[in-house]
Amino acid sequence: MAADYKSLVLEVQATDSEHRGYYEAAAQGRLVVQRCANCTLLRGEIAAACPFCTSGGWSWAEVSGKGTIYSYGIVTQAIQPAFADWVPYPILLVELDEQRAVPWRWGLEDESVSVRLITNLVRRDDPTRPESAEAVAIGRRVEVCFVDLAEDFALPQFRLSDEAPDHVPWQAPGT
Repeated sequence: MAADYKSLVLEVQATDSEHRGYYEAAAQGRLVVQRCANCTLLRGEIAAACPFCTSGGWSWAEVSGKGTIYSYGIVTQAIQPAFADWVPYPILLVELDEQRAVPWRWGLEDESVSVRLITNLVRRDDPTRPESAEAVAIGRRVEVCFVDLAEDFALPQFRLSDEAPDHVPWQAPGT
């Protein structure tokens, strides 16, 4: 499974059990994350073991693809030349709606097992282009969209949603 994206070759080997299912689901227009077979918690970062209980068993779980901008940064100098034409562009930490209020160890209020994904924020009318830096704010609602790269390969990205935020969104000064 391989595709070109912005002059970059994206390839997932047939033996890559940790990533292949993610991209296969994306090609079908579905966003999936790993669910631990032991503690049943979802996790946004693909890994061989659960970060919560260290179990090695897991399965793919489909999620809504809806969430909130938890944090963000604006890239002003592209390290990867393929993204030079995007500068400046936002990179997000999206907190998905699933598992938002589930406490982490010992029930501490400020710690949770939220599912968070690092992603690009793309334009609603053109998911191959970045959203403007001025449109980004912590607390804004987002939703997944898929950029089809090949017949069997799609890349999940996020775009702003029409949903009202849970609280007044916050922007970094100067944006």
